[in-house]
This record gives sequence, structure tokens and C-alpha cells, in this order.
Amino acid sequence: MTHTFEFNRPRRVSPAMIYPVLDWFIPANVKESSELQQRARMFLISHIFGPFLGHVITVYLYILDPTPDYALWVLAASITVFWTFPFWLKWTGWYNTLAVLSVQNLIFAILWGCYHYGGLSSPFLPWLLTVPLLAFFYLGSAARQRLLVLTLIAVNLSAFYVIYWESSSFPEHVPLNELSGIGIISTLAAAVYVSMMALYYGNIVASQSELEHEVRSHLATARQLQEAKAEAERANRAKSEFLAKMSHELRTPLNAVIGYSEMLLEEAEESGSDTQTMDIKRIHSAGKHLLTLVSGVLDLSKLEAGKMELFPERFELGGLVDEVVAAAREAAAANGNRIVVACPDRGVTVETDMAKLRQAINNIVDNAAKFTRNGTVTLSAKIADGVLHVSVRDTGPGISLENLANLFQNFGESEGATASKYGGTGLGLALSQKLCRLMGGDIEVTSEFGKGSCFTLKVPTRLRSDDAHDPWVLSATAEQGRPAVS
Repeated sequence: MTHTFEFNRPRRVSPAMIYPVLDWFIPANVKESSELQQRARMFLISHIFGPFLGHVITVYLYILDPTPDYALWVLAASITVFWTFPFWLKWTGWYNTLAVLSVQNLIFAILWGCYHYGGLSSPFLPWLLTVPLLAFFYLGSAARQRLLVLTLIAVNLSAFYVIYWESSSFPEHVPLNELSGIGIISTLAAAVYVSMMALYYGNIVASQSELEHEVRSHLATARQLQEAKAEAERANRAKSEFLAKMSHELRTPLNAVIGYSEMLLEEAEESGSDTQTMDIKRIHSAGKHLLTLVSGVLDLSKLEAGKMELFPERFELGGLVDEVVAAAREAAAANGNRIVVACPDRGVTVETDMAKLRQAINNIVDNAAKFTRNGTVTLSAKIADGVLHVSVRDTGPGISLENLANLFQNFGESEGATASKYGGTGLGLALSQKLCRLMGGDIEVTSEFGKGSCFTLKVPTRLRSDDAHDPWVLSATAEQGRPAVS
């Protein structure tokens, strides 16, 4: 048996691990600015850990001084006060004010220690070099902050000099020769303190550099995606314009094939040649199917290129419904379906592009007849509040939720077994939706999987005449994808 031993690797200590503790002290108004929050964290680190280093010196002085007096107690108190600043920050939120007071308290502690323990040779003097550095960490490097800190240092040094001038000497609580050891400790403590703050600041700078690098990388990627998108849009527009211009060249030969096949079909039927009749019927059927596909592709291209125009005309709703039903009966009967019509407003006049409206309804009805087997396709048409509602309900297999999302996309035919069983290109629904939107309407669909679907076309009963021959205005409506009626 083989045994595998795993050893736990030591966890890397990151400054970010103490952020939750530091952020507990930071009020909401400070957290609103990420830069100010970083300064507040440095402020808190300094005030939580700094006094420990400072009290190493006071303890050493307590050991050296056989009779400690007010000088040591004031120094110890001024260092201890630093521990209260985090709580004052949490309670008041006055970050800048507390930062200035902290700098002033640090200057006071240093000069008080220098005055009572060694004068100009005091081991506290190296700590004076930390004042500008801490002020930079707390307040930033702006000119106003620099001037404020330099003013504080100048005022305190002036006061220190005036007091020394009046007393003409420094008090001696501990002999100067005994302060050499504490000088080393003080210098080391100051070095550790400055190094701690510098390392934390370096970590912040490194983190910001990484973030800036990530931002630059994402911006470069975004620019590349925008350029690729623009190039794809240009290529798509060029394709759509080309196909729109090719409409006549593609449709004319197909119409010729269909026309000649109809002539040959009549001759074959008159001559009684059943074999030729069946073959010519196949040619005629294939030609009409190909013309339907080509027309769908070209119409979509014209819509996308903004070349599709509307030509409104006045017609009765009942006549339109009769034409749609007549065109769909053969396809419905081929699958054993029956068509039911409900049109209470047959005599109402509608003014819109009849050809495009009929094309949109035909696509929906043909789709319902294709997917329904031995069922019913119900075509309902009515007018309400100036809007024509045409509903096509079937008893077919229905549409799953995942297919509903892509139902009106170009070439959005159902995938898998449905596509292989029923066939189709997926152009009909996309074209019908774009045509309805071009006329100021839209298509709604409801479906329950296994129980059938219902498509409802909604278009205004009267098309604005000033937009009827303006393809750019109409195509913009289609591109927006927002129905003009509800």
C-alpha cells in the first residue's frame, strides 16, 4: 500500500487580509472615495501599530530614570493618544482634521522628547524625519497639504527654540551618556516604522499598477471589438446592398422557368402524357419553392439595407383574409389540417401596404400549416382602436422556451429533430416581423410546448402617407425593433 502525505504550505500574508479590520473604523463618507479610503487605511495602520514602537522607547526610559516624573508621563500619554485616533475617525468621520491633529501630536511628542532627553543630541530627533513622510501618506502631495505640514513643522520648531532660549539649557532627567543605547533603539524603531509604511504604500502602488494594466488591456480589447463590429457592419451593409440590387437579376430567370414550366405542363396535360406531367409538376414546384426562398432572402436584404418601400392602398379586410386562406388551403390539406376563419370586420377598409401585409400573414399561416399534423389552424382578424389584429392559432407541437428566444432571428429554424422533420429555412418569421415593424406594428407569440402556438400580428389600419415612399424613415423604424402599436 502506498501512502501519500500532504503538507500544508504556509499561507501568504497579504496586507489585504487586515482590510476588514481597518474598514471597520472607516466611516461611509470616507469610503466614497477609493483614494481617500486607501489613505485612511494607512492612517489606521500607523495609529494601530506605531504606538507599540513608540512605547519601546518610553519603557526603556522608565528603566533608565530612577525617579520618572511628568516628562516621561506626558511623553507616554502623547504616544498613547495615537491609539484613540481610529475611534475618533469612526465616530466623527473628520479624516483630514484628525490627520492634521495626528501630525501635530507626533511633532509635539518628538520635540518634547528631545527637550527633556538629550536636547539636540536626543535619540528622538531621527523621528522628526518621519513627519513629512507620514503627512504625505495621510494628506497627499497637493501644494496646500505640503504648505500646511511645513507650517506646522516651522511653528513647532520656532516654539522649541524660544523655550530653549528662555531656559538657556535642556533639563537632564537621564544622563546623556546613558542615552546611547536608547538612541540605537529609537533609530531602529523609526526605521521599522518608516519601512512598514513604505511597504504598505508600495503594495498599494503595485496593486494600482496591476489594475491600470488590466484596464489598458480591457480598453485595447474593447477597441478591437469595436473595430471588428464596425467592419462586420460595413460588410453586412455591402452584402445587403448587393443582394438588394441583384433582386431583378435573380427573380427574372426564376419567373421565366416557372412560366415556361406552366406552359409545358398545359401541353403535357393536353397530350395525356402522365410521365411528363409529373416531371414538369416537380420542376414547377421546385421553381416556385426556390423563388420563395430567393424572395425571402432578397426582401430581408432590402430591409437591412434600408431599400424597402411601402405602397399603401385601400382594401377590405375580408378580401385580404380570403386571399390568405385560398393560398394556404393546399398546404394545410397536405398535412390533414383544416383552416377555421373568424373575421367579424370583413367590410372594414384598411389602408396600408396590402402586398407586404399579405406576405407577413401568409408566412405565419404557412408556418402553422407546416408544423401542424391532422389539426386545426385558426385565422382570426379584427380591428380595435385603429389597430388591425390578425391571430394565427394552431394545434401543433408548440415551441419550447429555449427556442422562443431565437424565434425571430434570421434563419432561426428550430434545431434538432424538429428541423429535420418539418424542414424550412427560418426566414419566414424573421421576414414577417420586419415587415410588420416596417408598417409600424409588430408580432407577438404565445406558445405552450405540446399544445400549440398563437402568433398575433398588430399593424395600424392606416399608414402615414408622408412615410409611404420614404424607405430610410421606414427602415429606421424596422431597425429599432420597437413596435409603434401595442
